[in-house]
Amino acid sequence: MMQQFIEKANVLIEAVPYIQDFRGSLVVVKVGGSVMESPENLLRLLSDIAFMRTVGIKVVLVHGGGKAINRAMERAGIPPNFVRGLRVTDERTVEVVEQVIKHEVNANILKLLNQNFHVLARPLHGDWILTTRKVTGKDPETGAELDWGFVGDPVAVKTDAIAQMADAGVIPVITPLGIGEEDGQLYNVNADVAAVAIAKAMRVRKLVFISDVPGLLRNVADPASLISTLRLGDVPGLKAEGVIAGGMLPKIDSCAEAIEAGVQRVHLIDGRMPHSLLLEIFTKQGVGTEIKADE
Repeated sequence: MMQQFIEKANVLIEAVPYIQDFRGSLVVVKVGGSVMESPENLLRLLSDIAFMRTVGIKVVLVHGGGKAINRAMERAGIPPNFVRGLRVTDERTVEVVEQVIKHEVNANILKLLNQNFHVLARPLHGDWILTTRKVTGKDPETGAELDWGFVGDPVAVKTDAIAQMADAGVIPVITPLGIGEEDGQLYNVNADVAAVAIAKAMRVRKLVFISDVPGLLRNVADPASLISTLRLGDVPGLKAEGVIAGGMLPKIDSCAEAIEAGVQRVHLIDGRMPHSLLLEIFTKQGVGTEIKADE
């Protein structure tokens, strides 16, 4: 028993220089995937965020909610429609997205942070701070124009609102929504894209993506093949080898974009691992993939 106490004390001591270093820094955390579906995993993640806020780190939390939206659309009798991985969001769908993302997913996170962990968290909905442009594209095979409806990419971020909350000790909990720069309509925004836009605009110390994968794996079938450190110069070669492929392609490209814009580090971690966020930030070895500029 005494050895367990000593080990716990050693962990705390190891964290001290990291706490001192990161105190006062801005960190954007994006959570999505099955982590949002497991109450146990979500509670552990939010306890990590509460700890970070308590030791003086300014945490900005961006969340998705795809599975909750799917369930709500099913109840409403709206069949899901995806084109090249993006949800097609018509006028009826965007109403469901807004209702679920604001009043179900966001509200639940706020309740847990405020009541369970006694830190101050407040909603900062994306349509209050993100100006968006309608996403457009062409089918690579036919050349036909693709239409995702009310799906937008951020073109501007009202950083003052985020900074004021963070400086006041409040955790902004941000929904992936935006307002169209031309039509003033509500737009659905990919949560990864929203997190990158916010991190870039605020030039944060760290951007952390929490999902249900361990990070970048050299062999997707082997969790032991985790690439713990990825430099931007390694990316082209790993793409050519097929290591960065599929759903990892846009995520790594977004991470590289953030680094090039001034974000110091980007991390990919598995939210199913207990306290993976704290382990990644406050220990020497970390548990996921850290992405950084070439040295």
